Amino acid sequence: MGNKQEELETCVCLQGCDLIGITETWWDSSYDWSVGMEGYRLFRKDRQGRRGGGVALYVNHQLECMELCLGMDEEPTESLWVRIKERAGAGDIIVGVCYRPPDQGDRAAEALYRQIGAASHSQALVLMGNFNHPDVCWRDNAAELKQSRSSWNVSMTTFSSK
Repeated sequence: MGNKQEELETCVCLQGCDLIGITETWWDSSYDWSVGMEGYRLFRKDRQGRRGGGVALYVNHQLECMELCLGMDEEPTESLWVRIKERAGAGDIIVGVCYRPPDQGDRAAEALYRQIGAASHSQALVLMGNFNHPDVCWRDNAAELKQSRSSWNVSMTTFSSK
């Protein structure tokens, strides 16, 4: 995101978004001063221990929201979860921003899918991110690679459990 912050702010100003999810921010503490955006509350989870990765969510300051702690006792994942409080009886919305690195191990992948499962019990879920399964065919609910199939089956089971 480093040199894209100004472009992001211009797009947001023109389009007036309430939620902006970003994956692969590549932020660390050196960006603390420059990543805030007027009119938005920023939630972020930077990658720990190595370069790259990270996720962020900007929420319009007019929306009442709070960060959720899903899977904090598990294998670390690059995901963050925020509850947007209901408006006019519509019910709360859970928003998740996830990044699944291509080299993610099975334990971390399973932890991420458990978090998605927990969030999917909400009345409304907005899930965004980069799951790095380029071989998934969304139309046919199929994948060529074994790793994608096993992860995809776990996530589809989670989503269809309602």
